[in-house]
Amino acid sequence: MKAVAYSIKPFEKEFLAKANQKKHDITLISNALSIDTAVFAEGKDAVIVFTNDDVSAAVIKQLADYGVKLIITRSTGTDHIDKQLAATYGISIANIPSYSPQAIAEHAVALAFALNRQIIRADKHSHHFDFRNDELIGFNFAGKTVGLIGLGNTGKAAAKIFNGLSCNVIAYDPAFPADVEHITPVTLEELLANADIISLHLPLTAATKHLIKNQTIRQMKNGVMLINTSRGALIRTTDAIAALKSGKMGYLGLDVYEFEKGLFFEDHENDAVKDPLLHSLLNYPNVLVTPHQAYLTKEALQEIADKTIRNLDKWQINKCAGDNCACANSCRVSLPVEIKI
Repeated sequence: MKAVAYSIKPFEKEFLAKANQKKHDITLISNALSIDTAVFAEGKDAVIVFTNDDVSAAVIKQLADYGVKLIITRSTGTDHIDKQLAATYGISIANIPSYSPQAIAEHAVALAFALNRQIIRADKHSHHFDFRNDELIGFNFAGKTVGLIGLGNTGKAAAKIFNGLSCNVIAYDPAFPADVEHITPVTLEELLANADIISLHLPLTAATKHLIKNQTIRQMKNGVMLINTSRGALIRTTDAIAALKSGKMGYLGLDVYEFEKGLFFEDHENDAVKDPLLHSLLNYPNVLVTPHQAYLTKEALQEIADKTIRNLDKWQINKCAGDNCACANSCRVSLPVEIKI
């Protein structure tokens, strides 16, 4: 098959080459997919995209005009793709339903540890030979209640780590899995009221957008720690800033940001104007932001590359990615995520 892969970073090339073994004719470009760069897909069977690519209605129409029949996203989430319009044009969609959930879970826990033990502040002080212990007090994770919202593969991986730290793990998921141990199922209201640490592990849908907002934040414990390694728009940023300002939220760890599109994955150090909301967040010493890197392990990158090529293989044989199908009328059976609050 002929394909063009957008938003390719230098570190991805070796993983894709190893997975592909020259089976498919894939053009790798660093440009993000947009209305201006869609022309690179002319004459291709497929485009391979990432979360920061523009796969909106206008772009999909362009891709259809160029003869593209398959969109593969190197991510689990598909909220950046207009799936309904793709179906109208007969374009199939495939994703990576699961890849090294341990990578995401470990990053979520790393954010929680770094925030709690003031690792960034301590390191900065040490680089200036300031070795005082002032303002570095944390708390023991052992005995604390951790609330996981979403209990898919990543949520379950996070639960195992927190269980290993002797935390009391509770979770809310509309489709609570039967194959879990040492996790107490609770309602969303119970989780918000009882968790010392809340970690988000759910997709972005119409039902989950802005799940964390003034109404839900008010139900949380004072000084709560909130971690998000899923999708930025799960949190209404302005409400999180208000909670940080009032002291209601004690810690905030983000690997994703509501308005990260066009910002994350690139160097904006010399921009004359910085994103004002993100700038405001970064001014808080109890906020830690990483640039959507939770997936960034060697194991995860190779698994993403392997499954991307496997999607091309499957589609070439029978025009469907099977279990990895993410079309509007997907052949993969899934339950809708319903969040009520």
